[in-house]
Amino acid sequence: MAIADPQRLPGQDATCESSAAPARAELAPVGAAPVFELEALTVRFGRHVVLDHLDAQVRGGCIGLLGPNGAGKTTLLNTLLGFYAPDEGTARIFGHDVNAEGKEVRRLVGYMPERDSFIAGMSGVRFVRMMAELSGLKPADALERAHEVLFYVGLGEARYRKLETYSLGMKQLAKLAQAIVHGPRLLILDEPTNGLDPPARNRMLQLIREIRDTQDAHIVMSSHLLRDVEECCDEVLVLKAGRIATYCNLEQERAANKRFLFLELKGDEQAFIHGLKRLGCEVGIPNRRRLRAVLPEHIEIRDLYALAENLDVQIRKLDHKRDSLEDIFLRAMEGSSE
Repeated sequence: MAIADPQRLPGQDATCESSAAPARAELAPVGAAPVFELEALTVRFGRHVVLDHLDAQVRGGCIGLLGPNGAGKTTLLNTLLGFYAPDEGTARIFGHDVNAEGKEVRRLVGYMPERDSFIAGMSGVRFVRMMAELSGLKPADALERAHEVLFYVGLGEARYRKLETYSLGMKQLAKLAQAIVHGPRLLILDEPTNGLDPPARNRMLQLIREIRDTQDAHIVMSSHLLRDVEECCDEVLVLKAGRIATYCNLEQERAANKRFLFLELKGDEQAFIHGLKRLGCEVGIPNRRRLRAVLPEHIEIRDLYALAENLDVQIRKLDHKRDSLEDIFLRAMEGSSE
């Protein structure tokens, strides 16, 4: 979804363009200011340190924000949005200080909160229009965009209904609609699939991936569901006890991780082990007739079957595994990103 273009939604061609022309927010080019930047960022609630001298420059397209309960995820988002003032340090979004330039930051950011923040008695279209105006669009432009984004997220037929009559899934979609209505450069999603049933969850993740794939806006997605983050995000920032445990590119992290195989064989096991070692594999034997092998990048699974055929060995069972986001997350919680 080209959400940075307030005039066009997915599926529209040039003949569908709006006559309104609010300011267009372009995706930050390579070498531009980071999506968000933290310098010794510290936030305290009384004597309790919630964020402890965070330093980071985040430039990813879709960044997953992870951490156990109490790690500081929501506090970090609220600080980036200007709801909390740092006790020490600074935070910037696209180079704009979140406190000194709050108005500009609000124009650049779309926010989907975890908890519902609707106004009783409002219809969907009236609510989204109001949020668009608060983000800087003129009333006529805001109304037009409200209709467009509600149709885009799948609420077109329900846009005149009062929000309190919406189901949980519809309310989540309404929150997404108000977050993207003004064409932000950064979209912050706090638990976007919280409480959704499988069909509604799949619809929400599909919309997030569409927004990601257009590359017109950066996304920060906070979720306790690792599978959702793994499906949508290309980078992850993991918090632990108010500090950054790890920040990594998922594809690069997976490429650097070893490929593990567990094999059960029938035949000359020792000859097969020697053959694996000649191929450059590391081999261990956890128990009888069950091998554990680590494959180099240049070795394919078919090479193992060719070896087995040459040695007249049967591979009765083969389990293949690479590190998942869960493995990366658990290593970060153990205090190591290695």
